Amino acid sequence: MTSSLRLPALLALVVCTAVVALAFWMGRPVAMPPSPLAAGEKLQCVSYAPFRDGQSPLVKGLDIPEQQIDEDLAQLAKITDCVRTYSVEMGLDKVAPLARKHGLKVLQGIWLGSDRAKNKGEIDAGVKLAQQYPDVIEGVVVGNEVMLRGELSSSDISAILRDVKSRVGATPVTYADVWEFWERAPALAADVDFITVHILPYWEDVPVAADQAARHIDETRQHVAKLFPGKEILIGETGWPSAGRMREGALPAPSEQALVMHELLKLAKEKGYRVNVIEAFDQPWKRANEGTVGGHWGLIDAGTREPKFHWGQPVQDHSFWRGQAVAGLAIVALAFGAALFGAQRRGKTVRPRDWVAVALIAFAGGATFGPALATLPLESLGWIGWTRNIAFVAVSFAALAVIPAAIGAGTRLPSLATALDSARRSDADRFAVAAAVILVLGVLAIGEAAFELVFDPRYKDFPFNALTPVAAALGLFAALRLPAGAGAGMAERTAFWWLLVAGLFVPLNETLKNWQAVWFGLICLVLAFTLWRVRAARAKG
Repeated sequence: MTSSLRLPALLALVVCTAVVALAFWMGRPVAMPPSPLAAGEKLQCVSYAPFRDGQSPLVKGLDIPEQQIDEDLAQLAKITDCVRTYSVEMGLDKVAPLARKHGLKVLQGIWLGSDRAKNKGEIDAGVKLAQQYPDVIEGVVVGNEVMLRGELSSSDISAILRDVKSRVGATPVTYADVWEFWERAPALAADVDFITVHILPYWEDVPVAADQAARHIDETRQHVAKLFPGKEILIGETGWPSAGRMREGALPAPSEQALVMHELLKLAKEKGYRVNVIEAFDQPWKRANEGTVGGHWGLIDAGTREPKFHWGQPVQDHSFWRGQAVAGLAIVALAFGAALFGAQRRGKTVRPRDWVAVALIAFAGGATFGPALATLPLESLGWIGWTRNIAFVAVSFAALAVIPAAIGAGTRLPSLATALDSARRSDADRFAVAAAVILVLGVLAIGEAAFELVFDPRYKDFPFNALTPVAAALGLFAALRLPAGAGAGMAERTAFWWLLVAGLFVPLNETLKNWQAVWFGLICLVLAFTLWRVRAARAKG
């Protein structure tokens, strides 16, 4: 090995080791506390919706096949004694008779909305089921978060509750809503046999982290119990998502979901709480309204139909970490190979500090490219979502080839105007032009993601893995030396201020507890720094 290759070889070895070590650390199993369910006990109750990929309650005329519900209940009978439904439409009227077959009890839901004629049909069908299957239906849940959605008033709901109670005999009747709405309409307690409250720490106005979720649920239940002394309380929905964006310190992940479930069910057994977990199976259709996180509340994966974790056993958040490590090593090879290619094409000797910059770019790409590929199916919805997210990954991949090659060639990052002028000449610096194209694409990609996270962030993911490589490559390239030529124009100036503002606003808006938001903010600031260097070159010119 020649002396000129010793440093890059050593740096490549160090980066490869770091990438593999990071993937191994990410893939480590996370230990869980002891669980009463590990001894064979079952869940008290779990929310059940039958919709699989491609099915949605928003599709008019959909009727779920009886065999599909039968398969689901047969699987659920192994882990729970009860299922909660939300409606009688679209085949859900078959749940009660099939539940009897599998030895399950049912909390029968009656869906209410603003359409009063439709409500009447739903109520009549739900009452009929309660009358036909009193041995199976142990409670009728009349309305789900209707006040939260603002579709009916508390007096409307009260009248419906009294009507249903008069028709279902001894079957208990309740109404379900987020705990704050019971606080606002305490008179409803007189019309129900027990109170059903939803306590979802992830969705609270002030989100609660997973390691504090069980305590928060306990404290909230105690608060509701003080408001309604002597009234039985069912925690009608509680759970944790396994994928999606952070909300402050609340992180969706398989291990976080498992931790919440272990601690909550242990607490429920100790204190004698009635708990219904949301939900049995992932519901992909919810992603259209609630983003990635909406489709990942299930204890059972929508695609594999397998449990996401086993009680009392360690849980992996990155089960494909080996594949991510391999992808990372390929990226390291790409970055170093591109730098050598650029040097050879120009007959340049790459300076040590340039090799260090290439190594840092290689690490940024190697550490994040595998996770970016792994999250593509989770975070991409419809052709627009797939196109957008694939474009993000493609821009970063191109940056990992183009920018190290430009560094190896000894070129500088030009402004867009300078690159366009030089591209028309036969003696144009193709490495510089390609780098300028990456700058434009990077600004468009990161700027678009920032626009969503500033103006409509609630259900938007932070594409930090997909966009880290392009930001890191451009930022390190600009830091190596002052970019070449004058001509930074309005586009660069506008993008600079937008990314600077977004880079500060997003983390502060989400709070600094949200490391995903902080990471994305740093991506914006690094690209703003790159554009500032381009502007500095213009001022110098």
